[in-house]
Amino acid sequence: MNTPSPAITGVDSHAHIFRQDLPMVANRRYSPDYDALVEQYLEHLDRFGLSHGVLIQPSFLGTDNRFMVEALRRFAERLRGVAVVDVAITDAQLDELAAAGVVGIRLNLIGKDLQDYSGPAWTGLFERLASRGWQVEIQRGIEDLAQIVPAIVASGVTVVIDHFGLPTGGIDAHKPEHRAFLQLLGDSRVWLKLSAAYRSQSDLPQAAAVLAQVREAAGGIERFVWGSDWPNTQFEDRTDYAQQLELIESLLPEAAERAQVLAANPARLFGFTTR
Repeated sequence: MNTPSPAITGVDSHAHIFRQDLPMVANRRYSPDYDALVEQYLEHLDRFGLSHGVLIQPSFLGTDNRFMVEALRRFAERLRGVAVVDVAITDAQLDELAAAGVVGIRLNLIGKDLQDYSGPAWTGLFERLASRGWQVEIQRGIEDLAQIVPAIVASGVTVVIDHFGLPTGGIDAHKPEHRAFLQLLGDSRVWLKLSAAYRSQSDLPQAAAVLAQVREAAGGIERFVWGSDWPNTQFEDRTDYAQQLELIESLLPEAAERAQVLAANPARLFGFTTR
């Protein structure tokens, strides 16, 4: 008998789980010295009155999504996942991930050379994802996003940009790369996560200024979602779950707008429903 899905009171669209003893990729930028377990994550959701969450495969675990997938299967009524995959992943492997609750893939491009995402291998993968209703989530600094996103959305897939677009120092509309980023947000297939402002060294006033700019560029907040970025890797001593939730509450003081970004928008993007 299926467990009924809880009513959607709020969705945290960006969190990571891992154990420090899991096998990790050789070229990783970070190695955790603690465990971040799904049970701990769900405790945070419960404490702050949030019904659902989205697990993002950590980059240091590479394409081995098994730890995340096991958690998705255990808590299918509350969680969705975004995996990291090889460009040559098979349809059968994609279907297996989908059955577990995976709804997209992540390209964490921090510190990496950009590939030709308009080439046949990547385009073929993106088209297969689009046919499944999946998304492609991208983490990269604001200066490079316009080099990456157009070729991906051209395949028909939805693109989700991480962490405000990582606009360190804010968004300067006089810079061509920043203008190009803002123009991306006008595309109905491009979403933005209002998450981890601290990764851009942004305080509340800076984050508010960025939000005003991206809201105007996107024509509203209909394609914005929020994420805690729990457990805030590499910033654990500088922020926590409560502070990240307080930030979005301060950025969106109107209850109706908060409900849209915390519930209605992510329910649509990640396929959360109540039964």
